[in-house]
Amino acid sequence: NFASLSPTTALSMLGFLVLQPTALLLPGRGMRSPVARAALPSMTAKTAALLFDCDGVIVETEELHRLAYNQAFADFGLEVGGKPVDWTVPYYDVLQNTVGGGKPKMRWYFMETCGGEWPVCTKRDRRTPASEAEGMALIDELQDTKTEFYKGIVDQAAEARPGVLELMDAAIATPNLAVGICSAATRGGFDRVVNSIVGKERLAKLDVVIAGDDVTAKKPDPMIYNLAAERLGLGKTACVVIEDSMVGLRAATSAGMPCLITYTPSTAAEDFYGEGAAAKVPDLGVGVTLDTLFDVAAGAPLAELASGVRDMKP
Repeated sequence: NFASLSPTTALSMLGFLVLQPTALLLPGRGMRSPVARAALPSMTAKTAALLFDCDGVIVETEELHRLAYNQAFADFGLEVGGKPVDWTVPYYDVLQNTVGGGKPKMRWYFMETCGGEWPVCTKRDRRTPASEAEGMALIDELQDTKTEFYKGIVDQAAEARPGVLELMDAAIATPNLAVGICSAATRGGFDRVVNSIVGKERLAKLDVVIAGDDVTAKKPDPMIYNLAAERLGLGKTACVVIEDSMVGLRAATSAGMPCLITYTPSTAAEDFYGEGAAAKVPDLGVGVTLDTLFDVAAGAPLAELASGVRDMKP
């Protein structure tokens, strides 16, 4: 009698998983919650996706980036108007919520904050840029140097934000749910973070991984999320994004994807709901599950899943 067999014995005899009738129809989207278990994982169609940003979502790296930029600036002896270039915490918070990607941040700083003045390099044998092309060449060198400093800092100080790896594991274990990472960071620093924090075994199970080098337009442009949907073969409203900043939120919503914000101390004051966030939480360890996440993304009335700013680590 097959019905009397244990699940393990039945599975070994049949070689497939029985469909579980637990899928929930989500309000407003016509999507199903990714709680259903499908037959034959290798043949399971992906019906929805969960896409994670990296910096600020998987690991709180913004302060690490700021320190690495300032180390690179000091290494070049950068000066503007006779003063050393040094990004303060408040200024970097502005950059983080205004410009996506490292090179665009530096260009924005020189063009907007410094009034179009390229810096003098007091510790390198190179002249002050006299053109846009020379300025961008300097930025390329700065970015490469910053990335090397950043790798060393990450190895010493980076750790996963609360709840993120647990949520990622739950998503990976859901056969009809695609899982990916879409980061504006350049490949060198990005690879160091994800290999260290996410881990190679978990990375191998992801359906899509895109870094800033893979697209020509950085966040808040939606290109990276459009590319993810294209590679996954999914409609954009079937993709739920987790971001931490206004730049990331605008990229997601411009792509037509619902977005949950897991804010950091440097982004907590931003008007995320005013920019179209589906929900915001201090971190993913406050009760965010796949069901609640997709319910909120589908327009459920529960908007604020948690309140308060997560305590900063010393």
